[in-house]
Amino acid sequence: MGKQAAIVSATRLDPGGFTALAERAVAMARVVPEDPYAGLADTAAPPEDIALDLEDMAAEPDAAALLARARIAEDAARSVAGITNSEGGEAGFSRSEAMLVTSAGFVGRVSRTGHSISCSAVAGSGTDMQRDYDYHSTIHLSDLDDAALIGRRAAEKAVARLHPTRPATAKLPVVYDPRVAGGLIGHFAGAVNGASIARGTSFLKDKMGERVFAAGITVHDDPRRVRGLRSRRFDGEGTPTRARAFIDDGVLTSWFLDSRSARQLGLVSTGHAARGAGGPPSPSPSNLYLAAGSLTPAELMADIKLGLYVTELIGMGINGVTGDYSRGAAGFMIRDGAIAEPVAEITIAGNLIEMFAHTTPANDLVFRRGTDSPTVRVDGLTLAGA
Repeated sequence: MGKQAAIVSATRLDPGGFTALAERAVAMARVVPEDPYAGLADTAAPPEDIALDLEDMAAEPDAAALLARARIAEDAARSVAGITNSEGGEAGFSRSEAMLVTSAGFVGRVSRTGHSISCSAVAGSGTDMQRDYDYHSTIHLSDLDDAALIGRRAAEKAVARLHPTRPATAKLPVVYDPRVAGGLIGHFAGAVNGASIARGTSFLKDKMGERVFAAGITVHDDPRRVRGLRSRRFDGEGTPTRARAFIDDGVLTSWFLDSRSARQLGLVSTGHAARGAGGPPSPSPSNLYLAAGSLTPAELMADIKLGLYVTELIGMGINGVTGDYSRGAAGFMIRDGAIAEPVAEITIAGNLIEMFAHTTPANDLVFRRGTDSPTVRVDGLTLAGA
């Protein structure tokens, strides 16, 4: 209603209640304060006819098939020597459809499927127990990892973590396994979120056009990847999506923007509005990834006399205003360029501005998640241990 906006939602698909739902939304909008940046997207356009292959029409497993898949993963994990228990195997399937229709004339439909498999295994006994996990999610069943492979990998990771030590506090190079390296790119995405920039609460708010990562580093967002977990032709406001580099040769080139944050900043939406049925749009990346480097993981670690290889991170000790970084961690020591004994009960700390500047990616990028990264080395972090 002008610059007044409200959102209501329902959990029952009851056409008899739709009129009351609309009336309630209008009534609420009339009484809330004006928002000078509210409104439909000026950048909305009819959806393009491109195929992203986001529906698996060939396979919709029933409950029995999912139970069998989960059981295969758990049985495979428990068959590995050293495994004493399991937190279970899980398998899932989903099918969803969303329609976006606006009074400005936009009409768009999104339909997708999802298959998933995961397993968590426990090794050891008494006070010397360790757990680890593995998982995979895909759009199509044909792309999903074998359930037994997921179980074995979870078990082998758990066994490898047995008998950890707690190393002495030191400042050293830290190598992030791809499973956790994506978290660094997630922190970057949060720092260049248009809503944070508009509020002035990001440590990168003054860095547009400046070198944030080392020369040669690229961070891409590709919303039109075929079978991508977060692929979409248009965003949550009807704005067309397109692939773009948010870091190009180390330089920050753009923010993640929806219409509201774009208006606040005097810019144009980048097509990154995300939304559900019960809340307003907000900026969010799609298929975000750090581009691969030229070194193998072994080459990335070859010159490290003493370092840390991180396989698990705990907690969210990130200050979005200053970039200060502190997280609980577990993994393995690196000695003379090779992965050595397991370690646990440690903290790694630094500042994301410095960490981004000293990030080196390996060449082992694989697209498995919504945010992906190869193995990454970050020099100069502080390990807080014994």
